[in-house]
Amino acid sequence: MADERILVVDDEPDILSILVYQLSREGFRVSTAVNGQSAIAAAIEDPPDLLVLDLMLPVVDGYEVLRTLRRNERTASVPILLLTARREEEERIRGFEYGADDYVTKPFSARELALRVKALLRRSSAEPVTQNRALSVGAILIDRESHRAFVGGDEMELTPLEYRLLEVFLERRGRVQTRRQLLQAAWNTEARIETRTVDMHVARLRAKLGAGGDLLETVRGVGYRFRSSE
Repeated sequence: MADERILVVDDEPDILSILVYQLSREGFRVSTAVNGQSAIAAAIEDPPDLLVLDLMLPVVDGYEVLRTLRRNERTASVPILLLTARREEEERIRGFEYGADDYVTKPFSARELALRVKALLRRSSAEPVTQNRALSVGAILIDRESHRAFVGGDEMELTPLEYRLLEVFLERRGRVQTRRQLLQAAWNTEARIETRTVDMHVARLRAKLGAGGDLLETVRGVGYRFRSSE
């Protein structure tokens, strides 16, 4: 049985009940919040292993919850799965920009959501492919022991997924990675995640790499490649 604790944040009682039932059935310990303000307080006081977050919340909306938790040291690395009725791409992009790791669109399958939760938890605890304490390419370095990443000596503020994605690229530097390969390696799942999700995260990671972003190349029609040197 799973021992991880999931914080579910939604103001719709029916949806909250479904999520609590399904996740509890999967063996997770589940706590809840019904608005953004209480979600922030609960997450910071006792950080969960993962957060399921509805975007349309009273008092403080989901975007502000995302932004606040990603800026707080205690919750910066907590995986966050968005739950939203919005299907527009720009809304999903905004969620990723604020630090979300994945999303599920309403109406949703409770079983699929549970699988997404499991996939995110597996990825956040996945062991690296090699055991080197540090990986570096040019001015970019990641320290696995401290779970930190640097570019030109300056620490980057990466979400858990962005860190894992960068780690995969550095592990496989010089080799083209398809979107499907990245989904399997960084997301640790073969669930039905849109490949556009990969593009959004790669674009965000490239921006955070600054000048080092030039090392992350788009291979048209195939995927991405991290160059092995400048």
